[in-house]
Amino acid sequence: MCGIIGYIGDRNAAEVIVRGLKKLEYRGYDSAGIVTADGETVEIRKGAGRIDNLAERLGFLAMEGNRGIGHTRWATHGVPNDINAHPHKDCTGRIVLVHNGIIENFAELKGELLKRGHRFESDTDTEVIAHLIEEELKNSENFEEALRRALKRLKGSFALAIVYADEPDRLYVVRNESPLVLGIGEGEMFAASDVPAFLEYTKEAVFLDDGEYAVITKDSYVVKRINTGEIVEKPVHKITWTLEMAEKSGFPHFMLKEIHEQPNAVRDAIHGNREVIKSVAEEIAKYEKVIFVAMGTSYHAALVGKYLFQRLAKKVPLVEEASEFRYEFEDLVDENTLVIAITQSGETADTLAAMKLAKRKGARVLAIVNVVGSMATRIADLTLYTHAGPEIGVAATKTYTTQLTVLTMLAIETARALGSADEEYLRSLEKQLDSIPVLIEKALSHGEALKELAESLRDRRDFFYIGRGISFPTALEGALKLKEISYIHAEGLSAGELKHGPLALLERGVPVVAIAPSGKTFDKMISNIEEAKARGALIIALSDREEVGRVSDVWIEMPELDELLTPIVYVVPLQLMAYHLAVLRGNDPDKPRNLAKSVTVE
Repeated sequence: MCGIIGYIGDRNAAEVIVRGLKKLEYRGYDSAGIVTADGETVEIRKGAGRIDNLAERLGFLAMEGNRGIGHTRWATHGVPNDINAHPHKDCTGRIVLVHNGIIENFAELKGELLKRGHRFESDTDTEVIAHLIEEELKNSENFEEALRRALKRLKGSFALAIVYADEPDRLYVVRNESPLVLGIGEGEMFAASDVPAFLEYTKEAVFLDDGEYAVITKDSYVVKRINTGEIVEKPVHKITWTLEMAEKSGFPHFMLKEIHEQPNAVRDAIHGNREVIKSVAEEIAKYEKVIFVAMGTSYHAALVGKYLFQRLAKKVPLVEEASEFRYEFEDLVDENTLVIAITQSGETADTLAAMKLAKRKGARVLAIVNVVGSMATRIADLTLYTHAGPEIGVAATKTYTTQLTVLTMLAIETARALGSADEEYLRSLEKQLDSIPVLIEKALSHGEALKELAESLRDRRDFFYIGRGISFPTALEGALKLKEISYIHAEGLSAGELKHGPLALLERGVPVVAIAPSGKTFDKMISNIEEAKARGALIIALSDREEVGRVSDVWIEMPELDELLTPIVYVVPLQLMAYHLAVLRGNDPDKPRNLAKSVTVE
């Protein structure tokens, strides 16, 4: 969840680092800092607060030197303050580093180092690493050997960027269960937690795997294994994202920009998977036991996937939160199991842990992921990319609709492989899926009306979202979006559950958002809407049927579409309503409090 940027070359390092850190703000942070090196002289400036404020207050851009590292911190050990902000140094001040992740055995190591006379300035687990390298350097031939010896003693997850003052021509970076990627430039090198940090300088990237470190100079890089020191040959990936794709393009917030990018994102998801979807579906068709694992918005996509596979492929997959999977399914997964892991970043710690357990148990693992070269793609046996491009806003929008698109294609093709659905119907679904981008554009045309609606609802304290069948996950996702960015209490409910308890919470004026497309349970949804309306609820309904409009206070008319495809389109107005409510309430939807884009710590 923290952000790392490193640079070595001929530019002013501080300028590159500050720009890179700003590109990583979406990861969430409470403090920031940088270190630059001019020859063997190193300078550290850091503090709690936002980057813009710190840059002005601490004078980041006045720092000299052509190499350096920077960091945005999300507190895990030690409260957010100036002292606990990264970078951290050893006793000599010659070894300076930044760290993402958690060192599980830091207390044990710190106790040992204190006995050896080391002095600690912070409460972080990170500072232990700098002192441990310092200690190992006493009995090592060179710094790299000391680094490897120290790394082998660490337990936990860590990505590191390290400056050693006595080696003015290089930087060191490390990856173990926390993301780290190299940017390969001409006469300059970069390292970062994510590609947007250096995208304006280079589009060539090398993704480190767990248990690897790299030694980088301005003209070269060498990747090695931590355990053996053996050199690892790594492919160079060409990043197809443009810098403009990672910036706001005139929109006031990244989230709104990304909501409006969904027509093109869905098109890219369709076109990007047409060639590979058949072979993956044929693999899925072999397995009776199929389990989806995911977290957050990706978990809601997995629930939609369950309904799609039930209806089309006549399979009954299980859906489990990745955080619970390894505790509840450890003895249920075997070589006859297919695990489908859904993760936008490909770095979600709980999901990676679930994938690793599945692999240990002999299961086949499919990853549905957005980020090329991410850890999930390297664990998985099979990978499908969502092709959404970089998503900077913390609240998932286009990555969700592209996940749904890929899952729909996969369910259709699996049904075809199994012969479990009528071919004419499957072709009809594919034709309708191709029209989804245009239908999303129509849904986006409700923007002004939704903004006016949000104005009338800005002071409401509770929202309820209801849906049935495949619309139930849309209710969950709509409620999550509202909670994430507007800080309004919201619940997503199966509409059939209303009378079994939640109905007691409804009173006059409470908004109830009903997801009611034509389909199997449409008549039942009408009854559920009338139940809520009879208790005085304010009904806001999304539907393609006029009957819903007659029983609702606000009717958002949606296009006519097969029920199985409605989750991709119906979520868009819910995203817009959440966005406008957040802005009207004075919140920054790109940086919701207490949240981060990629949860890389369990």
